[in-house]
Amino acid sequence: MEDCAGRYGHLPLRYSDVDNVLATLTIHLHLPTCTSLKEKRGRIKPLMNRLRREFNVSVAEMDLQDQWQQAVIGCAMMGSGRGHLEASLQAVARWVEGNWPDGLVVDEKIEIVP
Repeated sequence: MEDCAGRYGHLPLRYSDVDNVLATLTIHLHLPTCTSLKEKRGRIKPLMNRLRREFNVSVAEMDLQDQWQQAVIGCAMMGSGRGHLEASLQAVARWVEGNWPDGLVVDEKIEIVP
């Protein structure tokens, strides 16, 4: 079995050869009509699943899990283009603000980690 260098005529990439960037989006949500943690989970889970499916991001509820009218979700993407990642996460934030009827966006923050 040949290694990549022999088969394709170049050396394999080393980690230092690629400029990987991690981008995160933190969204603080207010769910004014939720009356229980079970109801909150029933509204947050479909949102997180939709974001995974539509935008190919990693998503998790990050904070305020014990408060039934508040949630903080985090989305993360990794790639080689800072501008592309930032634009993608801005699209996620705009989608949540414009298309998610179950609550309000209180705050959002995008961070880029080189």
